[in-house]
Amino acid sequence: NALLALGQLVVIITAGIDLSIGSILGLSSVVLAMQMRAGVPPLVAVLGTLVLGALVGLLNGVLLTRLKLPHPFISTLGTMNVARGAAMILAAGVPISGLPEGFRVPFNGDFFGVPAAVIVVAVAGLIVHLLLERTVYGRDLFAIGGNREAARLAGVPVSSRLELAYLVSGLMAAVASLVLAARMNSGFPLAGTGAELDAIAAVIIGGASFFGGVGTVGGTLIGALFIGLLRNGLNLLDVSAYWQMIVIGVVIVAAVVIDVLRARQGD
Repeated sequence: NALLALGQLVVIITAGIDLSIGSILGLSSVVLAMQMRAGVPPLVAVLGTLVLGALVGLLNGVLLTRLKLPHPFISTLGTMNVARGAAMILAAGVPISGLPEGFRVPFNGDFFGVPAAVIVVAVAGLIVHLLLERTVYGRDLFAIGGNREAARLAGVPVSSRLELAYLVSGLMAAVASLVLAARMNSGFPLAGTGAELDAIAAVIIGGASFFGGVGTVGGTLIGALFIGLLRNGLNLLDVSAYWQMIVIGVVIVAAVVIDVLRARQGD
């Protein structure tokens, strides 16, 4: 969830949204497993999976900027269904298991007592932080989220920046698929179902705004930790999965309400 939330953060900063990240995760895990079952070396399979996620993310951006779709909700909703359907077709609706140990250890092992997944999240978080806070690209994203027309008039290449934002979101979903596939020892076509909602909740709880122009990596990781603790706590309390859906939904609504109130106070 932390990896998905980092990609979602980049998009939400631009006042956008990416509903397809859960489906990209599922598709990426299936393609990863198919490559390895076909005898492709793990490193090549990982790189191919990352390229796939980036390309699907880029497609979201192109649909938004080049085809002038009115809102990213529409383009990413369509991509969400296409990616999920493609994953189901490729895997024939069943998990593709038996991934090689050489792949699983780097993404699901321990290094000096630290889980590999934590290291992956830390590295990804650092890269996204530097991207947003230390590059012209990051400053442009905040400018676009603050006022897109003003950013355009100031010379910001809005279309290319938005395309790159969605590319990063798709890429992070592919990275998340590596961690999940290593943990499950399979590529699962239904993996990531509904995960986009947890990621959005983590970003908003972490202090980002649906109105764009606001957000930090640190806040997003704290938000992801909160969502994880909430789900684990509900599981430990033996709360039904159906009630968990209600609780998470209430949390998302509450986070949006807080965001709206915060924006009104800022006005």
